[in-house]
Amino acid sequence: MAQKDIIKRLHDEVERLIADHERIAKECRDLVKQRDKLLGEKHRLEERVREQDTRIKSLELVGVMRGDDGNVERARARVNGLLREVDKCIAAIKTYEQENQ
Repeated sequence: MAQKDIIKRLHDEVERLIADHERIAKECRDLVKQRDKLLGEKHRLEERVREQDTRIKSLELVGVMRGDDGNVERARARVNGLLREVDKCIAAIKTYEQENQ
């Protein structure tokens, strides 16, 4: 009789462990879905921030170029910075072309 009780308790414990495992596995899947959704939202918001930063820089440049703040030197410095950036891009393209010939 004692063996049957032990077997019964072990059987009940195994069933409980299996049920716990299934519950936790489902919770894990739900959390993974939620994480993936949040990561997608995060990437979308990061892209939006980059777009807004670009827009702000463009608007600032327009203001400087129009002389809204009356600072011609600032406008020249900004244009010179943009020209240096363009020169770096051209140099990178030339280097790439030379390496791939």
